[in-house]
Amino acid sequence: MRLAAAAGLTAGIGLLSACGNAYRPVVATIGVIGPAGQPTKYAIAVSSPSPTSNGLMTMVDFSGDTVLVTATLGVNPYYLVLNSSGTTGYTLNSDKTVTSFDISPSLISSQVLETTLPAGSNPASLLATTSSTYISDPGVGAVDQLTGTPAALKQELPVGNGYTPIYMVGISNAPRAYAIAPATGSGPGEVLAIEAAANTISTTLPVGHGPVYGVMTGDGKRAFILNQTDGTVSVINSQNNALDTPISTIPVGTRPVWADLAPGLNELVVLNEGNGTTTPGSVTLVTIPLCSAASLPTNPNCNPANPIDATTFGQVVATIPVGINPIMVSVLADNSRAYVINAGNPALPCAANGVAVAGVSTTCTVSVVNLTSNTVTATVPINGHPVYVATANSTPAGKVYVVCKDSQVMTVIKTDTDSLYTTVPLQGNGVSVRMTAP
Repeated sequence: MRLAAAAGLTAGIGLLSACGNAYRPVVATIGVIGPAGQPTKYAIAVSSPSPTSNGLMTMVDFSGDTVLVTATLGVNPYYLVLNSSGTTGYTLNSDKTVTSFDISPSLISSQVLETTLPAGSNPASLLATTSSTYISDPGVGAVDQLTGTPAALKQELPVGNGYTPIYMVGISNAPRAYAIAPATGSGPGEVLAIEAAANTISTTLPVGHGPVYGVMTGDGKRAFILNQTDGTVSVINSQNNALDTPISTIPVGTRPVWADLAPGLNELVVLNEGNGTTTPGSVTLVTIPLCSAASLPTNPNCNPANPIDATTFGQVVATIPVGINPIMVSVLADNSRAYVINAGNPALPCAANGVAVAGVSTTCTVSVVNLTSNTVTATVPINGHPVYVATANSTPAGKVYVVCKDSQVMTVIKTDTDSLYTTVPLQGNGVSVRMTAP
């Protein structure tokens, strides 16, 4: 009977399997689509345990905010810069050395290279291009040109008597870079044009009083020099290697100290320090469009290879109050926001809860400036006097990295909420932070 039942069941299954309308269970794979992977990029932070100790470079993974590398640098580093591709970092150190290192998750301290500068050097800033490294060096009154690996001094380009080189302005592959040199007396400053091909000073251009900082546009066509004493910006047509025409000077706010570019908006974002202790600083937005190929039918003078200023060039779009003693601004790569670090009164400690008590504490914050509405949309308290900020765009959220001169952690702010996200430990007080990609 059991054999007969089994035979009947087998026959029934066979009939069902032969039926075209019979149900057949199917297992299908369901693809789960998550958020896009984060791009590979790193935050490179430099810290210093003490004025007499070796500094440290901390490499942090953007996607996970984890420390990947900690490497030893020169004594008490005070300046950090990356090359344009984000593959090499350089620091200036208090022992008059330059350290250079590959930006790699496998970097070890023994791979950090060191260059000793000549006696009397007192380097102020560094610019790394594809062919040379330039250092503005007030100690010897010159711009030091270094080449090779490790970088070695090739020559000193002298700055004229009565001027002190303090900052280098330029981008890789531009035909020339500019050295900013304020006057040692009360006169106006100047900038020196350094030709990339010949590594010679081709011309000297007058700017305003107290020039302190500058930026060059990504296409290398214009350079903007901030004149702190005058409260102005000098404009250089870097293709013609001359002061721009018809707009060579743009009035901004009180004591401009830093600037960044919002290329998608054709705007220059200028940060004005104010008095640095009690009154708020401000951000001045300046429109800087050039004539374009689209305007050729109505503007026969517009040469796309060497464009002239558009009619709105140099106009102030808005002036936006920020915090006390703002010292740096960084524009997010999508041009939506600018992040301003406000160091507060340097003589007072930062308020623990973000609310200052007059004469007892000061506000140390990050102001979030919306570049569409031209307003401050958030203010984020920082536990320390901030000294440097770097931003990184991404989807669904970018990040803002802040280091403080009196804190051994790096603060991370997420751009989807514009609020504190996490902190990353450093092994010394913050000096600077840079991103390998925007």
